[in-house]
Amino acid sequence: MKIQDILQRLNIESLNKMQYQAGDVMVNTDSDLVILSATGSGKTLAYLLPLAGMINPESDELQAVVIVPGRELALQSHDVFTRMGCGLRSMALYGGRAAMDEHRNLRKIKPQIVFATPGRLNDHLDKGNIVADDVSYLVIDEFDKCLKMGFRDEMSAVISKLPYVERHVLLSATDAEEIPGFVNMGKVVRIDFLTDSQIPDRINLFVAKSKDKDKLDALYSLLCSFGESSTIVFLNYRDSVERVSGFLRDKGFVVSAFHGGLDQKAREDAVYRFSNGSASVLVGTDLAARGLDIPEVDNIVHYHLPQGEDEYIHRVGRTGRWQAKGRAFFLLGPEETLPEYIKDTPEEYELPTDVETPPQPRMVTLYIGKGKKDKISKGDVLGFLCKVGGLKGGEIGRIDVKERCAYAAVSRDKWKSVVARTAGEKLKGIKTVVELIK
Repeated sequence: MKIQDILQRLNIESLNKMQYQAGDVMVNTDSDLVILSATGSGKTLAYLLPLAGMINPESDELQAVVIVPGRELALQSHDVFTRMGCGLRSMALYGGRAAMDEHRNLRKIKPQIVFATPGRLNDHLDKGNIVADDVSYLVIDEFDKCLKMGFRDEMSAVISKLPYVERHVLLSATDAEEIPGFVNMGKVVRIDFLTDSQIPDRINLFVAKSKDKDKLDALYSLLCSFGESSTIVFLNYRDSVERVSGFLRDKGFVVSAFHGGLDQKAREDAVYRFSNGSASVLVGTDLAARGLDIPEVDNIVHYHLPQGEDEYIHRVGRTGRWQAKGRAFFLLGPEETLPEYIKDTPEEYELPTDVETPPQPRMVTLYIGKGKKDKISKGDVLGFLCKVGGLKGGEIGRIDVKERCAYAAVSRDKWKSVVARTAGEKLKGIKTVVELIK
């Protein structure tokens, strides 16, 4: 397994200092490891790279378990591991779908590593769907959030069912509370890359002020000033997300809405449209602050002030990921002031008085009704869109193939002709549905 080949597949030039240190501890010592580093600094890759080299590729048994607090992080971590292309098998296990379907896939795929939420992992262990005899490595990602979300008892139960774990790795983006005793860690090496300034120097902070208590018009002006750059707008409540996203759509923005009240497909659609450039604005609750596979976000806007320091750190961590630069904006009403936990001093940002019509994203997202279960690959989708849909390579963006469907970003001015051309046509010999995700 060549690290440089994996980095090339992930479009990463080199590892950062935190990742080098994590790999050194995991590969060259027998110690357990705690990694504290900011959101967006690459903690997932920090443990996955060395862990991939520690798993025996000749064995079909499950050897590593990664506990995560939610479905989004399970899917993101599984996706990163798959894109590493190291020849190992993995699965994401989480609630909200039939455990029986997961069980069938477990028997079929025989994963050597799983990324799982505590409740669903307990369920599979209790039913004997997962045999823990060969599980030697346990990772708890965002262990601070797992504890805050009330998973203490479930995690304790999981760990009691993994009796042969030899190495533990815990990760957090905040200076979390003391590690609970039930984790059963031995000698621990602690890698701490958290700083007093809360956020990296490459992220610039700004305050924009609204003259009115209702900040919608100010938000509109602020977003218009960003041009075509990508933005996540954070709010604290689901109904507020619906209100703000509806307002922005009426004003001409292409928006993705994201909160816990949406069903799984609606949430996945929202993330894909934003991450592949089909929507320029994602409006969401703090659920969008962690675990989403969105590599490049130019701006963060706090429409509602973060409810605490941890929420603030994770929100801002959605921009300026890895070595990229980013901006974060506090949109303050007449009676609002910055919370005391904000240690850095933001610059004043003057809202424009004359705003232009919001620019439209270059891409749209198409839903294709066939996926991995139909033995469909990215190459199959690409060929279908070119040969049948009449597109050229430069008119196609990101393609994602899921278990039962696929998503493809295509040029905005071409999607109608693609849908018309592919109506009733076959993808790899199977009739499929192609439609716009709105």
